[in-house]
Formats: sequence, structure tokens, C-alpha cells
Amino acid sequence: MVGRLIDLWLAEDIGHGDMTAMSMIEPDAKATFHMNAREELWLAGVDVAAMCFKRYDPNISVEVKTQDGTRCEKKTLLLAVSGPARSLLTVERTALNITQHLSGIATETARWVAEIKGTNAKLIDTRKTTPGLRALEKHAVVCGGGANHRLGLDGGVIIKDNHIAVAGSITKAVQRARSRIPGLVKIEVECDRLDQVREAVEAKADIILLDNMSLDQMREAVKFVGGRIPLEGSGGVRFNTVRAIAETGVDYVSTSKTIQAAPAVDIGLDDA
Repeated sequence: MVGRLIDLWLAEDIGHGDMTAMSMIEPDAKATFHMNAREELWLAGVDVAAMCFKRYDPNISVEVKTQDGTRCEKKTLLLAVSGPARSLLTVERTALNITQHLSGIATETARWVAEIKGTNAKLIDTRKTTPGLRALEKHAVVCGGGANHRLGLDGGVIIKDNHIAVAGSITKAVQRARSRIPGLVKIEVECDRLDQVREAVEAKADIILLDNMSLDQMREAVKFVGGRIPLEGSGGVRFNTVRAIAETGVDYVSTSKTIQAAPAVDIGLDDA
């Protein structure tokens, strides 16, 4: 899958050919470049960057110097490439773009994880990802110390408000899902009221998502559930509220912000 994505990225950027490289660089020219961190960051996507170079030109030599999931100081050497100069310069932007984007997600995730350190809650992501990049973006979340929720709709049952509306009630929705899915598949129910939490517990849901609840409501839900079922705090989670949500006693805090709002970090390809 990653190979096909790289082909699309390269085709988008190169078009019919790199006019700059072809017009000014001799075909037999060789070069060596280093991919360096230009700020403190958590690294993600360096192996994808390496694949970009090799997929475009197998004659390029690539050596990954720092592994994904590493906290890097400014000036850390991430990747070394050498070979045909034309090819190196043609692929440069594509390789940098994906590494900057994924490392931005990893770095932002690490910031959120540090914010809830000392609580029992684990930070998890959502399905609010860039179309086509979900697997890579979720990998970046893990590189930053977070964890993944479902990778896709086939990864588990989450009964949300619209599902409940169609089914008629939480109880009916859980019963219907339970009768039709494999025994090891978990069922999560989204609740935005405490009476729904009680109904979800009685319906024997495996996980309960507390959606857009106040801190007091979440604390009351935690007290009522008493550890019988894992609880996930979600909905409108912001960096300045995530610590308080985690401190209510929920088991998970889910947010789309670590992916959707993560700024790209500064990484460059420099002459060695």
C-alpha cells in the first residue's frame, strides 16, 4: 500500500519531469545529502522517506540513521542518501513532506501524552485522518507515545447516537450487534447522558464512550461503573482540558487533535 501511495505522491510532484534538475544537472553527477532535524521533534516516517528515494531510483543508496519513535534534538541526523544527483533532488520534497507531516503528528502526540502523565488514562486517536494516510498517521501517533483506536469500520463495533436512533434504544442496538458479530469482537456504546451509561452497563456493553460530558458527569459515570467496564472520555477534547478529563478516572481519552491539528515540523535535506 505504501508503495502505491509513494507512486501517487511522486507523480503529483514530478509530472512529466523535473525541469530544474534535468536542465542544469548532468546525468552522471553524483551527490550525498543528509536529512536533519532542524528543531526538537519526535520522529515518524523516516522509513517511508527512505522508500521514496529507493522507489524512484534503485541506484540511490539510503541509510536510516535514526529510528521512528525517537525523540530527536535539533541537528540530529535522520537519514543519509547518496547517488545520482538528479534523482536525489527530484525526490527531495516528497520525502521531506511525508516525514515532516508524520513527525509533526508524533511530536504533537508526545506533547499530549506528557500532559496526562501520572494519570491512569491512555491517549488514543480517532478515525478523523487524512484520506489515504490513515495507517501512516496512526503509526505516527504510536511513535509519539499514543495508542490507536479503530483502524477502520471493520475494527470493532461503536454504537453512536444515530445507530441508537435507528435501532430504537441502546439495549436493542447492543443486542442486535451482539447476535451478529463474532464473539471476540468488542462493542462500544457512545453515551452523552448518565441514564444512557446505566442502560449501556445493563446491556453489557464492553466499552462506554462518554461523549461531550462535563467533568462532573464523567466523575459520576466513573463512580457508577466502578471499574466494571472501560470508559473513554471523548468529544471536544482540547489540550487545555485533557488533563482534567484524564483525572476524572476514565481509562482512555480520545482526540482527533493530535492528527488534525498537528503542525509539520522542520526537517531539511542538507549537502553532506
